Amino acid sequence: MAIIPAIDLKSGKCVRLRQGRPDQATAYSDDPVSMALRWESEGAERLHVVDLDGAFKGEPVHLEIISRIAAAIRIPVQVGGGLRDVQHIRDALSIGAAAVVVGTTACLRQDQLSRLASQFGERLIVAIDAKDGIVRTEGWTRKSSLGAAELARSVEEAGIGTIIYTDVSRDGMLGGPNIKAVERMCGSVKCDIIAAGGISSPSDVSALVGLGLPNLKGAIVGKALYDGRASLRDLMLAARQNE
Repeated sequence: MAIIPAIDLKSGKCVRLRQGRPDQATAYSDDPVSMALRWESEGAERLHVVDLDGAFKGEPVHLEIISRIAAAIRIPVQVGGGLRDVQHIRDALSIGAAAVVVGTTACLRQDQLSRLASQFGERLIVAIDAKDGIVRTEGWTRKSSLGAAELARSVEEAGIGTIIYTDVSRDGMLGGPNIKAVERMCGSVKCDIIAAGGISSPSDVSALVGLGLPNLKGAIVGKALYDGRASLRDLMLAARQNE
């Protein structure tokens, strides 16, 4: 299982939010490129970069910074936040993103999923952000009528191979992942699943690995790394315990 460090961008800075709330932001660095280089040097094999301002605005805001991150490192960068239409996706890919992450687009325009999948193939990832099993959209500010498992099945039927599943209530809280929700998500589809939200220690990673789910391929970690609760090395060792 891969451990994927997150870099969340707000006002040009590397920040972390609590439960996705913009008024609960903690800034960790004024230099996101240096942060990306740090995670690469510590062994990360991939980075998860989110344009938070883009997510709230509905269009990309930090493409210039993301372009510099992608140019500075040799590992793949997956990019999300505000990618609401085909041109946004193309713009992100053109500046060096290895993959793009869409959330609101998938939820609100499910009829477009198959077309997006055929256009962008494996470079397209869908983010399912949920609270109490119900999907949240537009930077987690709106509650939809869709269940997380229901959306996951639509994503799978569209031919998309990877889903990032975030439990919004756990994100940035360092309280551990929602193990049961991750297990339900992995059991709902055959897509590769990347878990996010609440991972704070090697024992949390071990709990995910211990589920023994063949389609649980990774975990995104943010606040635990930035607060020094866990090192990337220790999290990666926990992820590889059964290899």
